[in-house]
Amino acid sequence: MPNLDLERSASGPLVQAFSGNGFRVDGVVHATGLKLTPLAAHAWVAPRFADLVADDLADLVALSPAPEFLILGTGATLCRPKLDLAVGIEAMDSRAAARAWGVLRGEGRWIAAALLPLDQP
Repeated sequence: MPNLDLERSASGPLVQAFSGNGFRVDGVVHATGLKLTPLAAHAWVAPRFADLVADDLADLVALSPAPEFLILGTGATLCRPKLDLAVGIEAMDSRAAARAWGVLRGEGRWIAAALLPLDQP
């Protein structure tokens, strides 16, 4: 299980490692998907990327205050989402998204993330 070796310079959850098809946060493996806010990590039974709709991410967009943007980890490869959200979306493969989350939270950025499992697509 590769560690990400990120320093915890911002409060909140950080992805510590990749584990199988999922992600480890605070010692808990999330294999079916992961939603991250600056305050918490939540297990997510993520839909397949092709079935992803704006409603699947509505809880992240509705954060208060609103996130600067949403990082969308699209699984093992980068896919371009066709979603209309009230915030911008930065799409990347889920490994890159997990690393970007740590870097941006380390800068104190108020963002949200949704990471699809690594076995997608």
